[in-house]
Amino acid sequence: MAALSDARRLDWLRLARAEGVGPVLFARLVGRYGSAGKALEALPGLAARGGRAVAPAVPSAEEVRAELEAGEALGARLLASCEPDFPPLLAAVDPPPPAIWALGRIELLSAPTIAVVGARNASAAGQRFARQIAADLGAAGLVVVSGMARGVDGAAHEGSLRTGAVAVLAGGVDDVYPPEHAGLYQRLAAEGCVVSERRIGRRATAKDFPRRNRLISGLSQGVVVVEAELRSGSLITARLAAEQGREVFAVPGSPLDPRARGTNDLIRQGATLCEGAEDVLRALERPPLVRPLPSAPDPADDDEPDDGLRRRIESLLSPTPIPRDELVRLTGAPAAAVNGALLELALAGRAELQPGGLAAAIGR
Repeated sequence: MAALSDARRLDWLRLARAEGVGPVLFARLVGRYGSAGKALEALPGLAARGGRAVAPAVPSAEEVRAELEAGEALGARLLASCEPDFPPLLAAVDPPPPAIWALGRIELLSAPTIAVVGARNASAAGQRFARQIAADLGAAGLVVVSGMARGVDGAAHEGSLRTGAVAVLAGGVDDVYPPEHAGLYQRLAAEGCVVSERRIGRRATAKDFPRRNRLISGLSQGVVVVEAELRSGSLITARLAAEQGREVFAVPGSPLDPRARGTNDLIRQGATLCEGAEDVLRALERPPLVRPLPSAPDPADDDEPDDGLRRRIESLLSPTPIPRDELVRLTGAPAAAVNGALLELALAGRAELQPGGLAAAIGR
């Protein structure tokens, strides 16, 4: 793999920023058409065949060029998933984010890593534990990844700044949130690394945090959850880590503390009990994940989907994700035609393509 040319980088980022195009759809489009530029050309027709009256909004080359210039002015660097310096652990995620912005010591993203996450309203004991385990893991040679949130995240960064800290943000790499972490952000940008898959200047919204959590787990060999209630973003990060084949560690706590219910439940579900850095280091004694070979493009669509097949596939979809192979079986249509119909429905906002070869309905 080689670095993108300036022209291909513009196309890559324009497709990544196109309306409705997330990591799964991006990977399918590039796999089908062979390049981001050709996928951009096909986008309006695909959306129209899927039933969309207005083509998806795609940023102009000038808008994307302005984002690249803003990142350069900030001192950040854009890393595309097809390039050799993209973080290898994140490249192994299926599918990886199309591109990330990185500000600071980019080499930390290719070092051995571990995530430490937990409750925003963490107890004093929880914050102390997070700070100490981050320091101990850092001393053992691991870079510590977290989300710069209040509570456990901030404590984990403080404990690992000397040895290597990575902060993953839900907004752009210039979005300092929460505001009281402005000083911590400055230190992370100078001494560690700040990462985001969102555009420069974007302010985080609620829907951005699950994608941030996927990035935290994707950058890490494993995730340590220090404190978490039963419904929390930290448990989402743990679930994503398990789906990505990463280790999940949970720190046990008192059954009388609601902040321990999530971690205790993770242990019941099979997460590794974690009482200190030794538990993490022992579990990570295994071969590291490697960057997968580039996948071959999808089969050429000699079998273009027709309206009947699109309607049939849409009727089979529900909010419960189903494997694309099952849709091939149920419809009896060629895989290329089913894949093409799903692309069109996804671009029309009538289906969602999910990791693991899954598809689901939207808005039912």
